Amino acid sequence: MEWKNIYRGMIMGASDVIPGVSGGTIAVLLGIYDRLIAAINGLFSKDWKKQLGFLIPLAIGVGTAILLLSHVIGWLFEHYPGPTKFFFLGLIIGVLPYLFHKADVKNKFRTKHFILLLIGAVVVGALALLEASEGAVIENVTTSTYILLFFSGFIGSSAMILPGISGSFMLYVIGVYATVMTAISNFQLDIIAVTGAGIVIGIVFMSKIVNFFLTNYYTGTFAVIIGMVIGSVFVVFPGFPADTSLVLLSIVTFAAGLFVAYILGKVEYDS
Repeated sequence: MEWKNIYRGMIMGASDVIPGVSGGTIAVLLGIYDRLIAAINGLFSKDWKKQLGFLIPLAIGVGTAILLLSHVIGWLFEHYPGPTKFFFLGLIIGVLPYLFHKADVKNKFRTKHFILLLIGAVVVGALALLEASEGAVIENVTTSTYILLFFSGFIGSSAMILPGISGSFMLYVIGVYATVMTAISNFQLDIIAVTGAGIVIGIVFMSKIVNFFLTNYYTGTFAVIIGMVIGSVFVVFPGFPADTSLVLLSIVTFAAGLFVAYILGKVEYDS
């Protein structure tokens, strides 16, 4: 068991609670994105036990963060949405130099790779133009509600595995974000189970697609990934605060995000 993955999972889980912040981006930041994709796909191979050693601690961390931090992150997002997003903005921008280094942009990128990078940035950046609402909490749960929640989980997790695209944001777009977050806070097991089933199936489905491209077109795929991360900057950016105190707080949280990205880089990439 790679117990180090518990803290990695907690960072991913905390980010997944916030609409606009992608757990896939955090996995890239932590340097485990390609391993995560390979491990999910490896569950269906003869080495499945080895993959569980990577995935179980990660899942424990993600689940723990979602259960324990959903209230905290929700409170921060409700009362200090700007500074909270500026922290993640710093985190995302802070990882970009590593991504360019890992992809060996200077030596391996050709014109087609920069075009792919631009496409990835535009596709994700365009999400910032969407007008989304978390939707009212669904109280009268019917069979059609369960179907909606299942496919919402499927779509959200398919997006979640892609860097730059937030699963929570997709739940916002569909209009079930408030319902799912309330269910998690109140331990409504039926909603959690149905949505969770959609999430698991969606992750497996999308990871197979991503794994194919990483295996056969690594540099091109990484170009798209970098573009998606760059595009997520426009999605996460909350605008410049009007209040002076919020400006100062946003500067502090942005700097904290950059610092955390630097520390994570030291811990993850120098080890």
